[in-house]
Amino acid sequence: MEFADETEPPALAIISAMTLSLLATLVGFLAVSDLTIVPFSVFLAAAGIGWFRYQEETAYTIALMMTVSTILILGLIIVFIFRESIPVIRYESATVFGITVPGIRMFIQPEWDAVSPPIRYSMVPMIHGTVMVTLIASAVAAPLGVSAALFLSEIAPATVREVVKPGVEILAGIPSIVYGFIGFTVLGPWASDQFQTTGQGSYLFVGIVVGLMALPTVVSVAEDALSSVPESMKSGSLAMGTTDWQTMTSITLPAAFSGVSAAVLLGVGRAIGETMAATVMLRGVPRLTEPLV
Repeated sequence: MEFADETEPPALAIISAMTLSLLATLVGFLAVSDLTIVPFSVFLAAAGIGWFRYQEETAYTIALMMTVSTILILGLIIVFIFRESIPVIRYESATVFGITVPGIRMFIQPEWDAVSPPIRYSMVPMIHGTVMVTLIASAVAAPLGVSAALFLSEIAPATVREVVKPGVEILAGIPSIVYGFIGFTVLGPWASDQFQTTGQGSYLFVGIVVGLMALPTVVSVAEDALSSVPESMKSGSLAMGTTDWQTMTSITLPAAFSGVSAAVLLGVGRAIGETMAATVMLRGVPRLTEPLV
């Protein structure tokens, strides 16, 4: 990165003003000061002047500042979370083979009760629920998503692909609360009547809803990966006498395996991090379910 040389001190002055004012803004924000707006205004003014007079140097500086700010903010979030959790970790410490292990009881006891004494904190119900919902959602999203992507890429006519794929990508932008509301008002009562389930939902139907929610991501990314396979590879396979299905399973899918697996991982990642749909459909009971599934 090349900044203005020594013959252009105004550029260095503007960059220094931007850096110092942004640093002062961060300090003021952490100190919850009412004067934080002052250095931030100085930063905006310096950035505006630098953008019109020394655009290249200013752009480099802003890009560097945003990168450093992102890393710093994430680090501060991690520090805050661990600092606030220290009392709970100390409270749930236990002695194992004569050694005090901080927070070990949170991963042993199956119930969470922060209201009635004795107070108990546990990660077991959360981990169990996350694993169960993720496995079911993956079983729903992976085969359906890859199959739909294969259909759009290799089988569907161009007119169908031009209509269906944008529609699938639009579905990916629907908020998770909408899926949770549909599962709570439609799927939950139906399952309760048909299967005589108790409560507002079960891991099975929550996993199905989360899997359907992750499905558009899997379809969109996997279809792009399948479409990127060179046409010459498919034509060569067909010229050897293979059928369309054999070409898809022996040429297209293996060639696009990295992209398809990335699509599944992205969809599963959304399923792992999703909480709103599960929160809406399941009861807020912080303990292991009976039965476990």
